[in-house]
Amino acid sequence: MAAKIKVKKAAPEEVVLKVDQSRPTLGRFRLQVDRQTKATFEAFDDAEKAGKAIKKAYPVVQVCVYDAQESVPKMLE
Repeated sequence: MAAKIKVKKAAPEEVVLKVDQSRPTLGRFRLQVDRQTKATFEAFDDAEKAGKAIKKAYPVVQVCVYDAQESVPKMLE
């Protein structure tokens, strides 16, 4: 005997909202650790502060603040 499975169909508005919410918002300044983006910030000072904390805790890794608007990276030492 086969079991019947009921499937609810989502309204089109719900599908659009889920797609829009899954996309992250990116700030202008991106904190990169070993060339991988870890966080984004609207202000350079905030990104630099977080980057220096990571560099202090892990001096071997490469930490960079990338300005997405100007396309300029700044290495932190």
